[in-house]
Amino acid sequence: MAKKSFAELINSPGMPVLVDFYADWCGPCKTMNPIVQQVAGEFAGKLKVLKVNVDTNQAAAAQYKVQGVPTFILFHKGQIVWKQAGAVPGHQLSQIIRQHVS
Repeated sequence: MAKKSFAELINSPGMPVLVDFYADWCGPCKTMNPIVQQVAGEFAGKLKVLKVNVDTNQAAAAQYKVQGVPTFILFHKGQIVWKQAGAVPGHQLSQIIRQHVS
């Protein structure tokens, strides 16, 4: 199977895509890991979650002007519908996603 481009991955038809830009050395990113997994479980089948390491995917990070980690970007039909840098409480993340899942 061919590796999909970032653009193809975020353009998931009918399903929003939450991208978690992170780095292995980032403490808040580690704190967010279980929260992101919980949200992925909560919206299973309705939301795609991608984790993007900014150290190994600098082009994607630069394209979306990711200045710090963690940065979360929610895409719907390839368009950014929400973006936030820094840790996000789980209930807030769920609330934001709920507005965009059908």
